[in-house]
Amino acid sequence: MPIDPRVFVFDHVSVGVADLERAGAFYDACLAPLGLSRLWTAPRAVGYGPGGYEAEAPFALVLGGDEARAPGKGAHLAFVAPSREAVAAFHAAALAHGGVDDGPPGIRYGDDPGYYAAFVLDPDGHRVEAVLHER
Repeated sequence: MPIDPRVFVFDHVSVGVADLERAGAFYDACLAPLGLSRLWTAPRAVGYGPGGYEAEAPFALVLGGDEARAPGKGAHLAFVAPSREAVAAFHAAALAHGGVDDGPPGIRYGDDPGYYAAFVLDPDGHRVEAVLHER
């Protein structure tokens, strides 16, 4: 059965990190409020997705060592949040685990009053967002 492209755009996304243990601890904490958890751990990678997910992990960290670099300005990862409380919990967990605030929880983009999000920079400099699209 084909996947509905309105639901999924990518099969999976991976980002390079300098320290897999540090990055794993960060993402374990900040993705949990969004309903995502570690699905598998390998010596050079960690995969995340919804509990019980059996296909390729939708999001993965890949050990890149000293050569790992975050993409430049404008690039970021946006994770779906189920509620405003989850956005706030994502933000708080990220800051407690080495993230840097890049926009606290709140309404974004004045022309869309239903876009509620928070932004952080992870320990490797990736810009990460949790977003709720309120209808």
